[in-house]
Amino acid sequence: MTSWPSGVRGLAWGADYNPEQWPEHVWAEDVELMRRAGVNLVSVGIFSWALLERADGEYDFGWLDRALDLLHEGGIRVDLATATASPPPWLTTAHPEMLPQRADGTRYSHGSRQEYCPSSPVYRAKAVALATALAERYRDHPALAAWHVGNEYGCHVARCYCDRCAEAFREWLRRRHGDLDALNEAWATAFWSQHYTAWDQILPPRLTPTFGNPGHLLDFDRFCSDALLELYKAERDVLHATTPGVPVTTNFMVGWTFDALDYWAWAAEVDFVSNDHYTRSESAERHVELAMAADLTRGLAGGRPWLLMEHSTSAVNWQPRNIAKLPGEMRRHSFAHTARGADGTLFFQWRQSRAGAERYHSAMVPHAGVETKVYREVCEVGAEYAKLTELLGSTVDASVAIVYDWQSRWLSGQEAHPTQDFSYQDTVFALYRQLWAAGVTVDFVPPSGDLSPYRLAVVPALYSVTDADAARLAEYVDGGGHVLVTYMSGLTDERGHVRLGGYPGAFRDLLGVWTEEFFPLREDEVVRLDDGGVAAVWTELLHTRGAEVVSAYADGPLPGVPAVTRNRHGAGTAWYLACGLGDDGLRRLVDAALEDAGVPARPGLEIVRRRGTRDGDAVSWLVAVNHEAHDVALPATGVELLSGSRVDSSLVVPAGAVVVLREEV
Repeated sequence: MTSWPSGVRGLAWGADYNPEQWPEHVWAEDVELMRRAGVNLVSVGIFSWALLERADGEYDFGWLDRALDLLHEGGIRVDLATATASPPPWLTTAHPEMLPQRADGTRYSHGSRQEYCPSSPVYRAKAVALATALAERYRDHPALAAWHVGNEYGCHVARCYCDRCAEAFREWLRRRHGDLDALNEAWATAFWSQHYTAWDQILPPRLTPTFGNPGHLLDFDRFCSDALLELYKAERDVLHATTPGVPVTTNFMVGWTFDALDYWAWAAEVDFVSNDHYTRSESAERHVELAMAADLTRGLAGGRPWLLMEHSTSAVNWQPRNIAKLPGEMRRHSFAHTARGADGTLFFQWRQSRAGAERYHSAMVPHAGVETKVYREVCEVGAEYAKLTELLGSTVDASVAIVYDWQSRWLSGQEAHPTQDFSYQDTVFALYRQLWAAGVTVDFVPPSGDLSPYRLAVVPALYSVTDADAARLAEYVDGGGHVLVTYMSGLTDERGHVRLGGYPGAFRDLLGVWTEEFFPLREDEVVRLDDGGVAAVWTELLHTRGAEVVSAYADGPLPGVPAVTRNRHGAGTAWYLACGLGDDGLRRLVDAALEDAGVPARPGLEIVRRRGTRDGDAVSWLVAVNHEAHDVALPATGVELLSGSRVDSSLVVPAGAVVVLREEV
């Protein structure tokens, strides 16, 4: 199976293209403007079901034939969608039972998008039928480069609570637990008289008087992720059967906006990983969060190249205030994704819609036309991408790993915890931010991942962990690895059952500590540490059992109690962060852990190294992105590919600019 869109020459550059939104006389102009901008790949037909199948089984492919032919004539490859992201009104009108239901029993209506229940047999049958019809019609079309199934699965309807989902949930539970005794044990149903004596008593976690059962909630999260994945796989399988050799993907949403799917499971089912990413436009650190999302996406891809399926040329339309990107910002964002392993960056969308819910979402061709900042910058970056073909297939160097777990994110986000102020994503980002500032490139790995290639592993809030994964982490440290574990880690097993004997549960022996009680802080409360640091949100009554105390609380509810510890374990070292450490203290801690592990820091620029081959020889490239308002000099020797200039010892990266250097030793 091909693992990359076929026939795309160079780094992929393009957008979602929606010709059905425009009169046909515009299409030829679109193709000409695409060629001018260097576009070589577009996604087509993502939301076109209502125009492809105007009535049950009555397909109209004529307009799509003409659009694909024009794109092929223009030398533009097509990531062809199965168009199943939004069912047409005729279908939901004929089958209202396929509409999703909220936890309070409210049934959604059509008039938006994603109006389908993931467990609906009607939706699944109709979606597979459309995918089959498209595959049979376009299997030999010369523009076809890849298949695009659905769109942003779970974005709007990640959970459905209808009776059909109840049936499917029970079937899933039977497969997972086997019998009711095992389920009752996993869910601890002895608490609050929740013991089940028949399968039909089990419902989705609908609206209840107070807190739901944690095991019930966790299993429903898992089921919903799996249910949507099964929809994707049903379409993928017919595409594989009908068009063998054409890769199939769906666009993930790795980033700050979304956490409803376990993407470690999903990544194993796509032929290449693709992602949609949009920055939080009002955040001063949006470029850092972008880098984290890109690194996590590369982790899902197993270190292989991946495709940015969507980002924005400028403002989006769905945030509270949709801030336009400054000149050069879209360029920096595109190259930052490329630096971190993307072999292509696409946008939503090609031409800015004149009507519809996303009419104010930016595009490659804005409402104002081609004499604009946006389109000029699109053309400039397209021309630069054409100079970087040699980067294709190269991989990214990283010496530090972050262990990331969607199921820990789900569990730690449930109600009835010691504080409502804890955020899994914020905890991960706080540590990532310090590594980014130190100039350290990070790989993300699952809890079961191989840590042996890394000098340091960071384990933020691994709330739920299996015995096997906990043992694997201890073996890594015992063999000479270094690890930094934060609070809210090791607390429960994979069922969400608290590990008894003191916190942090699974990691007590590794860290040489035990905690007898959590001491979360009041809203806006801050405590001081004896090394000058401060902490908020979280503290705990910690005791050492072999670990050395790095810092302790100077005031607050636990004066003199350890806040940060360091433990020798075998040939390695295990650090424990037992509090919500502020930025300055976190920077010092991360710097100390990096130094201890022998990882060099390189603060100043965002610099990522990719490695591959050129003309059969091993070669490396540095991609440097300067987010600052001043020039920065970079020690380097080689050829700067965007300008073609020779660099002998020092390369100046202008303020707000990007350079790509083929290195010479």
